[in-house]
Amino acid sequence: MSDRVKIGLIQAKHEVDGSEPVNVHKEKAIEKHIRLVKEAADKGAQIICLQEVFYGPYFCAEQSPKWYDSAEEIPDGPTTTRFQAIAKNLGVVIILPIYEREGIATYYNAAAVIDADGRYLGKYRKQHIPHVGVGDEGCGFWEKFYFKPGNLGYPVFETAFAKIGVYICYDRHFPEGARLLGLKGAEIVFNPSATVAGLSEYLWKLEQPAHAVANGYYLGAINRVGIEGPWNMGEFYGQSYIVDPRGNFVSMGSRDQDEVIIGEIDKKMIREVRDTWQFYRDRRPETYGDMTALLP
Repeated sequence: MSDRVKIGLIQAKHEVDGSEPVNVHKEKAIEKHIRLVKEAADKGAQIICLQEVFYGPYFCAEQSPKWYDSAEEIPDGPTTTRFQAIAKNLGVVIILPIYEREGIATYYNAAAVIDADGRYLGKYRKQHIPHVGVGDEGCGFWEKFYFKPGNLGYPVFETAFAKIGVYICYDRHFPEGARLLGLKGAEIVFNPSATVAGLSEYLWKLEQPAHAVANGYYLGAINRVGIEGPWNMGEFYGQSYIVDPRGNFVSMGSRDQDEVIIGEIDKKMIREVRDTWQFYRDRRPETYGDMTALLP
């Protein structure tokens, strides 16, 4: 396994109006993202991550049972199966964030991890679920209407090219999970997101480089672009990026364009940084008991 690995992040507009049927959203978005995945592979990407719930709009802007129909089982649903074939054909690892249904009516914001030979390696389920009203139009981050909090912990996946972890969108505000992914051996952590300009934009280039430095790994942050109707709740501001364990930006996307962001990670840097900054050696877990208590 080489120390140098090329990463591809995909950011894209979702241009189908939210009033359209679910199947139209999925068909158009999947078609677009297959093209972008192939573009990333043509540019040398070995691990490719798509944006949060990539095959539709950020439907959490409203509360409507309509969007339950977009959920699929993982790994047995058609979208995961389709991208398993694509991963095998291209010889790339794919992180595939989709809306997951388990059983009759349990739903999660999840991401399937597919290895370069097409094998399904497992999934991550978003742990932290916001429910926040925004603006005067009735729009908001109504995620608790759609998603149950994740129950699979913070797995790390051994892929053909690197050990990877996944965090999804709002998870990025919580350093505890970021630390657990590092403790479990992640070399790069991916955070597929759907986040708009305003309240937390200034944190976009602050929190995740801090996670990378504190834990000695690379981090790939993905955000969609554009304004989605009919909600028009704000601008998804793109600027997807890869940051290294020293907090330096390796590559960054534009604010408003469909784009494949390519960057290279070097595992030697991970070892060098961890040998210099011995944050894992100097941890004091025996003093952290209050972190798991229900305080205040």
